[in-house]
Amino acid sequence: MFATESMERKQPSIKSNNQLTSWVLLLILSVIWGSSFILIKKSLLAFTPLQVGAARVVIAFLAFLPMFFYFLKEIKWDKLIPLAVVGLFGSALPAILYAYAQTEIPSAIAGLLNALTPVFTLLLAVLFFGRQAKLGHFIGILLGFTGTALIFLSKYDGGSSIPLIFGMAIIIATCFYGISANTVSSRLREVKPLIISTVSFVIVGPWMLAYLMTTDFLAVISSHEHGTTSLMALLVLSLVGTFGANILFFKLIQLTDSVFASSVSFITPIIALLWGIWDGETVSAIFLVALLLIFSGFYLVKHQKSN
Repeated sequence: MFATESMERKQPSIKSNNQLTSWVLLLILSVIWGSSFILIKKSLLAFTPLQVGAARVVIAFLAFLPMFFYFLKEIKWDKLIPLAVVGLFGSALPAILYAYAQTEIPSAIAGLLNALTPVFTLLLAVLFFGRQAKLGHFIGILLGFTGTALIFLSKYDGGSSIPLIFGMAIIIATCFYGISANTVSSRLREVKPLIISTVSFVIVGPWMLAYLMTTDFLAVISSHEHGTTSLMALLVLSLVGTFGANILFFKLIQLTDSVFASSVSFITPIIALLWGIWDGETVSAIFLVALLLIFSGFYLVKHQKSN
């Protein structure tokens, strides 16, 4: 009886500790991912967009490599194609597209456009991955795209508009994230999340490394006046923002669920905005309205019950 009473007393305490840990992890992840855009901006001081994107993947690949050998016996090789899709569309291509876009778009605006990721994820789930839809889904998606259009039509930095081709690069990247997320959900549900990240980076990493070695990446580090600064930004972006954040994100899903973990998307644009303002970027109130529209659309889509 005493043992049972002791267990009953411990269970609420364990649950409370897990809730506290979950909120702490959510906040840490929001700060990490929200800081990615300013780190990309600093990386571009010395390196080209292709170098930034490739190096970001290569550094994370090298960090994941020991885990690849650790998990080698558990890898399901019949899942190689979906794992390659996750590596390509969830890591390699977005890394390049974001770096390319931020040569002309402020980091704060890039963070705002990134908030479209969950909307695209759910739109692709409805169109191509068999998820049933209700009217609320489409209203939510429409709100999300209205917010995005508002960003493109608005002015920043003394009256400049968002350059269409660079803004579209981010939108395409968020679409790629949606492809990756739906591939995991539909084809890799039974695979450990950490194995998914590890193998997907091992698939795309060597190709990125081969490209990087054909450039003047190493020479730029020592010859460019911002070489060291950009390298430090890249290291933090890759090791903390990609490698470390992946591990924290999967731990958060284990403690809670994917719905709670996805709420990180609500906080990262705010962090990106704060970093942008700190770095002297100008953001008008209209961008906050656009962000609210995107969030409202995501909320509607996420909380609609399927037929």
